[in-house]
Amino acid sequence: MATSSSPVSGVAERYAQSLFELARDEGSLETTEQELVQFQSLIDESADFRRLVESPAFTSDEQLRAIGAIVAAVGPSVLVGNFLKVVASNRRLFALPSIVRGFRQMAAAHRGEVEAEVVSAHALNDEQRRELASALGAYTQKTVTMRESVDPALLGGLVVRIGSRQIDTSLRTKLSSLKLALKEVG
Repeated sequence: MATSSSPVSGVAERYAQSLFELARDEGSLETTEQELVQFQSLIDESADFRRLVESPAFTSDEQLRAIGAIVAAVGPSVLVGNFLKVVASNRRLFALPSIVRGFRQMAAAHRGEVEAEVVSAHALNDEQRRELASALGAYTQKTVTMRESVDPALLGGLVVRIGSRQIDTSLRTKLSSLKLALKEVG
């Protein structure tokens, strides 16, 4: 994983790495990942839960009680339940979304997968999706999972992000480059 000067990413990376190692040693990577995704969905869908996670106004005890109640209601594995309680008691809930993201990246790398963020001007059809996944797989030498979105402002083409790499074949970028080149000439 790339290092960053942000304290959140450092905290999140350490927690994600610890949880990843525990889950791997326990043989529960898949279950742990699914449960973390479930908790991320709760954060995304519930304004109250998101406020609990993001706000420094809650005390450690309040966060721990709330997480304890959520864990009791959701019923995750002992590993994930205890992990969330440790994160809450250490006042690190603010890092939970980054921890989930970091864990998922580590689990994908462990499976030999890489995630590609694909932004296209128009929705891809199945054939285009297969061809792009195949080309990206050949490029990365890994199994590629694509997260797709549409941005009509691209006009045409694609922007693909894999980790810190970006491949931009969008018409918007090509037109901007041409416009810049014409300004330099004129």
